[in-house]
Amino acid sequence: MLKDLLTHGQRIVFCGTAASAVSAARGEYYAGPGNKFWSILSEVGLTPRQLAPGEYEDLLEFGIGLTDIVKGQAGGDADIDFAQSNPEELRRKIHCFSPALLAFNGKKAAQVFLRKRRVDLGLQIEQVGPTRLFVAPSTSGAANGYWDEGPWCELAKLVREVAN
Repeated sequence: MLKDLLTHGQRIVFCGTAASAVSAARGEYYAGPGNKFWSILSEVGLTPRQLAPGEYEDLLEFGIGLTDIVKGQAGGDADIDFAQSNPEELRRKIHCFSPALLAFNGKKAAQVFLRKRRVDLGLQIEQVGPTRLFVAPSTSGAANGYWDEGPWCELAKLVREVAN
């Protein structure tokens, strides 16, 4: 669906569950109506302004990368066959590129990657080599009832620390 936005030296890579139907159709990350990804990045200071989904490749300028735990499928969590996910492939990519942080955009992506039924928001004890793992609340419009920007502020603080 969407190509990874990965390179060496990134401060952070965001990992979603899978591309939404809208994102897949447009070929742009976090393009669905109501998704708060682009606004929260600018609100917490990870980007100097709010980017549009079509500008996702500009994230490279800010040391930010993008990927999904499930490739080749699109839709909401109910539409995705998680048995087709490949956590080991993502683990290999993270080992290869070694970003300072891998942040999951929502608990589901983290649960699939960590092979756990339950994960908490925030910094995790697990790491992938030197890469620290963080779980942030999903920015999806479908998760609006559970939205909390607090962990996103905590994440931005961690990103600033690794930049120094």
